[in-house]
Amino acid sequence: MLLTRSGLAALAALAAVLCSPGAQATSLRACDPPDNLTAAQKDKIFTFGAVIKTELEKSGQRLALIARAGLDLGRFGVRYSHAGFSLKHSPDTPWAIRQLYYACDEKQPHIFDQGMLGFLLGMNEPSRGFVSVLLLPEEEAAVIEQAALDKNQALQLLGATYSANAYAFSQKYQNCNQWVAEVLAAARGGLLQGPEAPPSSEGAEDLAPLPPLRERAQAWLKSQGYTPSVIDVRWRPLMWGTVFVPWLNNDDHPSEDQAQAIYRVSMPAAIEGFLRQQVPGAQRLEFCHTERHVVVRRGWTPLAEGCVPEEGDTVVPLD
Repeated sequence: MLLTRSGLAALAALAAVLCSPGAQATSLRACDPPDNLTAAQKDKIFTFGAVIKTELEKSGQRLALIARAGLDLGRFGVRYSHAGFSLKHSPDTPWAIRQLYYACDEKQPHIFDQGMLGFLLGMNEPSRGFVSVLLLPEEEAAVIEQAALDKNQALQLLGATYSANAYAFSQKYQNCNQWVAEVLAAARGGLLQGPEAPPSSEGAEDLAPLPPLRERAQAWLKSQGYTPSVIDVRWRPLMWGTVFVPWLNNDDHPSEDQAQAIYRVSMPAAIEGFLRQQVPGAQRLEFCHTERHVVVRRGWTPLAEGCVPEEGDTVVPLD
């Protein structure tokens, strides 16, 4: 099968939208791109990160679900592609992000702690960027914080094989956002504690072994009405083109979805929507920056694509 240049570009954009760290619209590389930012651009992104951290401190919370955007992914109806947990008491630095990161040289996923600046430098577009932050009531946040901070527990939910377009209800592959969704499920569903031990060994042999933790987390998500994002590829040959990209796979997706050229994948928007329905009092902040200013919005109404402030937004000049 041959893909046109525009088809290859679309395939690269698909790889980028589906949680492939460092992927670029003009390349099928998944590895980190070279750092071509100027000192001035880095300084603006540093200021952007400082604004976000200031708002996190003002919130009084210790955990936030954070997601970043980068490439123009409007063709797939997606703004945010990569999510993690921003933790005030991170072992790295305050408000560092614990996330699943695909190490392309090793060809395997890792749980990775990254400071706010490093996280924002992964946005790929230095002149404009968007970040979404979800804050939960203290009781809810504390349960998730405990699960996210405990690296042993976090590793229990790390899949062995990475796929950027992993089907949300299969254990065969996992992408970065699916790990976040499963950590949330394991924490909120009480799945990390395990069943109570029987009072004696009598009858213990009759106890059926528990399914794997990832399977139980996905079952809990389903039972609670979690709906993954639907990525409409629109052109089925583009799905066949995944044979050229080692971190894209189709064999975990239902045949009926493949016939319709859609993927059902965990994306930040799906996770945010789920928590909004599940957790009364969940609050959202959205941030964007241009080369001239940072805009901070409180509430669920999304910022405009051009990062244009509206009434009620906070504007921080970057000049």
